[in-house]
Amino acid sequence: MDRVPIYLFVTGGVISSLGKGLTASSIGLLLERQGYPVAMIKLDPYLNIDPGTMSPYQHGEVYVTTDGVETDLDLGHYHRFTNALLTKNSSATAGQIYEAVLRKERHGEYLGSTVQVIPHVTDEIKRRLRACAAQLKGFGFVIVEIGGTVGDIESLPFLEAIRQFRCEQTNPCLNLHVTYVPYIKSAGETKTKPTQHSVQALRQIGIFPDLILCRTETTVGEEERAKIQLFCNVNENSVFDLPDVDLIYDVPLVLHRQNVEAAILGRVGLKEKPVDLSDWEQATRVTKPHPPEVRIGVVGKYIKHQDAYKSLYEALYHASCKVGCKLKIEKLDPETVDHDGFPKAFRGLDGYLIPGGFGTRGWEGKIEAAKYCREDKVPYFGICLGMQILAVEFARDVLGLKKANSSEMDLDSPDPVISLLSEQKQVKDLGGTMRLGVYPCHLAKPSKAYHAYGLEDVGERHRHRYEFNNLYKADFEKNGARISGTSPDGSLCEIMEIADHPWMVGVQFHPEFASKPIAPHPLFTAFIQASLNHSKARGQKA
Repeated sequence: MDRVPIYLFVTGGVISSLGKGLTASSIGLLLERQGYPVAMIKLDPYLNIDPGTMSPYQHGEVYVTTDGVETDLDLGHYHRFTNALLTKNSSATAGQIYEAVLRKERHGEYLGSTVQVIPHVTDEIKRRLRACAAQLKGFGFVIVEIGGTVGDIESLPFLEAIRQFRCEQTNPCLNLHVTYVPYIKSAGETKTKPTQHSVQALRQIGIFPDLILCRTETTVGEEERAKIQLFCNVNENSVFDLPDVDLIYDVPLVLHRQNVEAAILGRVGLKEKPVDLSDWEQATRVTKPHPPEVRIGVVGKYIKHQDAYKSLYEALYHASCKVGCKLKIEKLDPETVDHDGFPKAFRGLDGYLIPGGFGTRGWEGKIEAAKYCREDKVPYFGICLGMQILAVEFARDVLGLKKANSSEMDLDSPDPVISLLSEQKQVKDLGGTMRLGVYPCHLAKPSKAYHAYGLEDVGERHRHRYEFNNLYKADFEKNGARISGTSPDGSLCEIMEIADHPWMVGVQFHPEFASKPIAPHPLFTAFIQASLNHSKARGQKA
């Protein structure tokens, strides 16, 4: 008989932005190294159905799963740290939960009952937990991260569902509480009182932490650790440090050095085995002495929010470790660029990347960036909107179509080289209606894309409504642009390159979502290598 999975519930206390997602991901990595598969789910308390219609300034990046679900950016951490299968069953928002409950009520599935938070909403939450567990291959752990902070009204139904779920389970469940332990500089003291209050709030709900992970600027002293154990009613070897680190990929190493996985396994009756994390450590940093530096300019409209392009920044870092160079990212605001050309202050970097986005803000500035890269032979990587920028700039300056544009930016453009996908023309709702998830792409060879992948057929994740207009395909290819990646039937442009350029590539999909430290995405690796080559060539000329 198959063993029932073990559930780990990760909550947060005192303040938000503690790094619960990174903590959950790191624990998932450590448990996988112990030989146990993991499934992961993020429970978000907001009432949006998903973050797809939310501003990156409010929510950060929208991460897209392979099956086309727009989710919280923490699922990107889950992907980068673990091998967990991430699907629609790996994310649930309060909006989705209430929508499902109300749909059942309209269908009469509650047989006339008064629909209430308990039991109907909490039952739906528990159903989502079991659906996530069904993704496990063999006996393992289900790691459940609860968004928000203990004490928030929005989180109460999720916490109540967890309390019920733990009481109903015959197999062990563990509660891991991530809490903030502040250091008061003027007093020279570390304060545990906020953690005590946070745990007290949990206990009032009926949830009792098994492990407490303390987010600190440094470390928690033995005296403070003993105080937390006493007043939070946890056993010895139940309080762990989560100090600030320079590199997020050090979090599992920090936890491993404190034997967190041994504490988890011991509490559920499983034995720990020795593991070697040297491969992880080597993959997440440049090991050679005095590595060359590569400076990449990211020209994006959301650069003021550090999490808006989270997966993209991480994918660049993964590739730089693979290539063996030190990465420096310059965040460039396209709104500061006018029609007089790419400003001198932005020039002189080793490569430029234009990420995805929506709307007209910064559009013309990004086009100037693409023009500069094409004319000066500087490596350029366009992602989603960045590919469309490449196409519009090429149409204007090479084909001479001065009013070429995307119909997203100008519905009246006489030359809409980027136009709405045919299946999008009747769409009225914005949320969850784009071309989402993994779609196949066939690569032409020889091409820069094929050289990067080493494959003729790949699958990549999409999140867009607009596409390259094939009416202009012949003119583009006649004048030096090459469509090197298409949908299998050839009807959709997936990758566009400039043939006589060292490395100018635009892709309609989002390769950053697939990159991992131990498996950097090949396109990012090729872009960083091309940027390093450009830097060396410029240095030799100087």
